[in-house]
Amino acid sequence: MFSGRFFQGIAVLALVALHACSGGASSNQVPVTAGGAGNAASAQRSAQAARAFAANTPATSADCSSSAGSPAAGTTPIVGIIQGVGTVLSVGSCSNVQLAGTAYLAGTPVLMIPGLQPADLQSAYELPSATAGTGQTIGIVVVHDDPNAEIDLAVYRSTFGLPACSSASGCLRVVAMKSSVLADANWSREISTDLDMASAVCPNCKLLLVEASTANETDLASAVSAAISAGANVVSNSYAIPESKQEVASMWSHPGVPIVAAAGDRGFTTANWPAASRTAIAVGATTLTPDATTSRGWRETAWSGTGSGCSTLAAKPSWQTDTGCAGRTVADVAAVGDPATPVAVFDTYLDSGWVRIGGTSVATPIVAGVYGLAANGAQLNAAASLYAHSSGLFPVNGGSNGTCSPIYLCTAGFGYSGPTGLGSPHGIAAF
Repeated sequence: MFSGRFFQGIAVLALVALHACSGGASSNQVPVTAGGAGNAASAQRSAQAARAFAANTPATSADCSSSAGSPAAGTTPIVGIIQGVGTVLSVGSCSNVQLAGTAYLAGTPVLMIPGLQPADLQSAYELPSATAGTGQTIGIVVVHDDPNAEIDLAVYRSTFGLPACSSASGCLRVVAMKSSVLADANWSREISTDLDMASAVCPNCKLLLVEASTANETDLASAVSAAISAGANVVSNSYAIPESKQEVASMWSHPGVPIVAAAGDRGFTTANWPAASRTAIAVGATTLTPDATTSRGWRETAWSGTGSGCSTLAAKPSWQTDTGCAGRTVADVAAVGDPATPVAVFDTYLDSGWVRIGGTSVATPIVAGVYGLAANGAQLNAAASLYAHSSGLFPVNGGSNGTCSPIYLCTAGFGYSGPTGLGSPHGIAAF
């Protein structure tokens, strides 16, 4: 089913019942304050601290924590705090965590839907979402299938006033790499997150969902190739593969098509692939909060859980000039992903409606959507444009994802940093 080396990127979510793979435990509800699309206050909905544990195992529930939060035999728990949201238990090769919260059904008024909404994201990153992106296709690579993907996407887009995107119109296409692809409840959350975030940022873009049948390197790289063959102008990859000699840059090399990949959700550690590939754009995650005292109206810092690292396999690209890492440094760019400042996502295959999601699984399709808005992929060389036009990004100053030397590899500051790269999107000029 899943490769033993693989951990799914990388979504952190809040919902009414916690599920540890197949287990579950009830939780307290999270109070929600009103704030509609376009209102910065919508980002300030509270997130009650509650028990959290690893989910979306690469094998069976025995590899993750049980419903009581106990690690499986033979695994080593890693316990930490994600910026006041709660204790996170990461066990073995599990990487996703779920935080107690409230799921809201379809039909919930927009003012009551928790999490950042499309207008918030478009405002925070000053994006031309209403006018750009026509003719562009965002490819989204996942594993397995979400039977409710199209109907859930329709709810998300109609709720927030985005144009319809259906298979009947040709706006949404689903490509299965094999004739029979298993439905998967955990991957349904990833699929919903990717489709919703791409829609939020680039509502005029078409969406192409490519479903790999397994989570090994070869199948995932083949799915990226299939997305491009089917017409994708940019490809989003919200998963991470621990770095090994099995991966080579050529697996992810597609000149003229930006390959956007999640940095991971385990803080400062060894680099993950495909993000560490010289031919990919590595995406970190931030904490994004409204702040009326700034000219932007938002404040952004590095999320403590975002991935960063120094590759031991990929040589440093010519366009990356930091001196504290001899190889490829992750990340290049960042967007919101802190579960304490989550986005709203609609999923019904396992969840019961609106849930709050965080992680680099959120940031990655957001950045892919910005590439769709820019419609410039054919002219680009991997992440080189970001480094050549860093003035077209919002600097992310502050926040750390671990302890390291030199400090910039794990702490955001002026200039380049591992957790957030060169910054977050400020319009589309850098893309």
